[in-house]
Amino acid sequence: MSPPGDNHQLALDRFLNEHPEVATELNTLNPLAAQAKGETLAQYRAERLHEAFEAEAERQGLFAWELTLKLTTESAEAFEAQRLEVHREVAQMAGLDWSEYCQLHDLPG
Repeated sequence: MSPPGDNHQLALDRFLNEHPEVATELNTLNPLAAQAKGETLAQYRAERLHEAFEAEAERQGLFAWELTLKLTTESAEAFEAQRLEVHREVAQMAGLDWSEYCQLHDLPG
């Protein structure tokens, strides 16, 4: 399995295709707002895109990496399998019992 970060740009592209209102908002950002933050318009746009992506993940009750996985896997079954695999790795790295970890993150255990 490739790390979720490898597919992040693909997920962002799919997110924009599924949410044209976000794409429209990003295409009409005020360049002066970027300048006020000391950023280029491209940097400012990327920041707003990531904020919208993270907000959508939160709305769905997911971490941003989970939304990336959801948008880049071939099926709902593949998503769930890979999602649980990553969560198991995180639980193991954190030294948590799997059932305890599942309770903390509302996962099927």
